[in-house]
Amino acid sequence: MKTSIFLSYPKPFNADQERFIKDLCVYLSARGLEPRTLGVTDYDVDAPLKAIRRLMLESNGLITVAFRRTLVKIGEGKPGTPEAYSVVDKWLTSPYSHIEPAMAFQIGLPTLILRESGVVADGILEKGVVGTYMPEFDLSNPSSSYLNSAEWGQIIRKWEGYVASVVESKGNPPQLY
Repeated sequence: MKTSIFLSYPKPFNADQERFIKDLCVYLSARGLEPRTLGVTDYDVDAPLKAIRRLMLESNGLITVAFRRTLVKIGEGKPGTPEAYSVVDKWLTSPYSHIEPAMAFQIGLPTLILRESGVVADGILEKGVVGTYMPEFDLSNPSSSYLNSAEWGQIIRKWEGYVASVVESKGNPPQLY
C-alpha cells in the first residue's frame, strides 16, 4: 500500500509544466508514495477549503509546486513609500500555492515547496518560512534533469523521512501527558 501525500500545484498551462507534473508523479509513485490532488485524483462537492482540509487529513505530507501563472510586465510594490520597488517581468503563482502549504503546516504535515524559476519568492514562498529548504527548478531544462539531481535526491529523502514519521505517529494511540 502506497503512502498518501497531497500534491498541490496550479493547473499547468504549458507542455513543460504538464511534463514536470507527470514526471514528478511517476517519480513519487516509484518511491511508494501516492500523490493526490483535488480535482485530479480526488473530487469533492464541498467548498474548496473544506475539501482541501479533508484531503490533507487523509495525507501524510504535502508537496507544492509553485508554477508560473501570472506575468507582471511592469508593476510596483509598496508604491508611494520609501520602500517602493519595481516589479518587471516577474511571475506570480496561484494563491493556492500559498494557502495549501500554510494549511498543511498548521496541521503538522511535512511540507516541501518547489518554486519554478522566476516566481516571486514572497509569502510562504520565501526561503525559510516553513523551516525547510525551498528548491527552485528551471523548466528550460528537462524535468528529469532536476528530478535526477543530487539536490533533489537529498531533499526528497529527508522529506520522506518526515513523512514516514507521520505515518508511524498516526498509528500510535493518543497520549494524555
